[in-house]
Amino acid sequence: MIDVHCHLQFHKFENDYDTVIKDALTSGITKIINTGTSIESSKKGVELAGKYRELYAIVGIHPHHADKLEEGWLKELEALTQHPKVLGIGEVGMDYFSYQSNGIVDPQIQKEVFIQQIELAHKAKLPLQIHNRHAGADIIKILQEHKGLLQDIPGMFHCFAGDMDILKAALEMGFYIGFDGNITYKGLAPGEATTLKDLATYTPLDRILVETDSPYLTPIPHRGKRNEPKYAIITAEFIANLKNLSFEALVEQTDKNVYNVFSKLKG
Repeated sequence: MIDVHCHLQFHKFENDYDTVIKDALTSGITKIINTGTSIESSKKGVELAGKYRELYAIVGIHPHHADKLEEGWLKELEALTQHPKVLGIGEVGMDYFSYQSNGIVDPQIQKEVFIQQIELAHKAKLPLQIHNRHAGADIIKILQEHKGLLQDIPGMFHCFAGDMDILKAALEMGFYIGFDGNITYKGLAPGEATTLKDLATYTPLDRILVETDSPYLTPIPHRGKRNEPKYAIITAEFIANLKNLSFEALVEQTDKNVYNVFSKLKG
């Protein structure tokens, strides 16, 4: 199966990413897609994709970094899209959650950087990988206002969170929906009113993607430890049970979904 979103280029893997990749492949992961959050991490993701046949990259600026960009960043990002193993633009979007390490980036700056990357995705003919935390209504509005720039299959919402209205709007626009290890957690995430289990239950199987967000959001029973791509299997098993499906059926369809969203994988 495919881990459609992780960050093996982050420092938490700098001493053993080769072992982590081999463990994932041995466990049954067939492809790993590393997603950038800055110019630096996007470049590192592309470098890893060049070293390993099973690795691919998505490049972009996370909303946390929208106020930390240097002149020429968009041209640098555009240059990265030319690499044959770059599948999309992400993770991009909006985030209104106040983190201790970052706070909330000025929403107007977030919006401007998000729109610039939507425009780049259109120019490069690539899908989007959307980051949303407590900003779903604004994200949907921006995407609707720029619908003419989106691909026929516009992309995916990474690590989906929000309410049913946001989910329905995303599905209506043609987006696919990613679920991570936090779907195995009990209760509601801070600031959310709808459980991930309810969101996944509503989402059609032919729109679901499985991801880890490694090194974050480690599924139970490994919560508290570093997440790894191999744990996508645990999340897939959980969703299969939620959907009353076999693990094999879930993986077969979600892998097809990855190929639908990221068509360059077919090349």
